[in-house]
Amino acid sequence: MSIVISDQTLKTLQMSESEMLTEIAILLFQQERFTLGQASRFARMNQLQFQRLLASRQIPLHYDITELTEDVKSLAAKGWR
Repeated sequence: MSIVISDQTLKTLQMSESEMLTEIAILLFQQERFTLGQASRFARMNQLQFQRLLASRQIPLHYDITELTEDVKSLAAKGWR
């Protein structure tokens, strides 16, 4: 599925495409529809950058066993033990 947001809409909102993606990612993360990993990928940031952004806005992390498992798999795939 694709959603098209016109340049005019972004201009009216005074937002760049990147800022819009970030705001959507934050919203879906707060609603617990995105995991931390999903939200950071959607926002085109690494997880640490996204966590720092959340912290700057005083948005708590909701980190559960599913996300821990996802992170462990990701680290294992990268050779971390």
